[in-house]
Amino acid sequence: MTRKMVMAVVSRDQADRVLERLVAAGFGATFTESRGGMLRQAQKMLFVAAPAESVDDVLGIIKSACRTSVAVTSHPSPVSGGQASDVRTGAASVTEVGYAVVFVWDLDRFETY
Repeated sequence: MTRKMVMAVVSRDQADRVLERLVAAGFGATFTESRGGMLRQAQKMLFVAAPAESVDDVLGIIKSACRTSVAVTSHPSPVSGGQASDVRTGAASVTEVGYAVVFVWDLDRFETY
């Protein structure tokens, strides 16, 4: 049976949800903590050795558990032409949260002991 290694770099906040869904679907998974990226934030790297024909299932689980959320926050902004103390709700800012970066590669050898 041909196997693939799926490695997903997932936000720490979402890693438990991804692991729970993978295990519930019958996939064994392990993880390690990592830190990196532009903001040097903590993530978890999840590793799943899956049969080649199940890779799309694994990717679907990861994608559904790490769906990008959008948080909208309003910041006060000064009213033009008014006094300095006048404020009103300004334009909303949109922030994307949650992500997964996934790598898939062939396993030349896979053994369990």
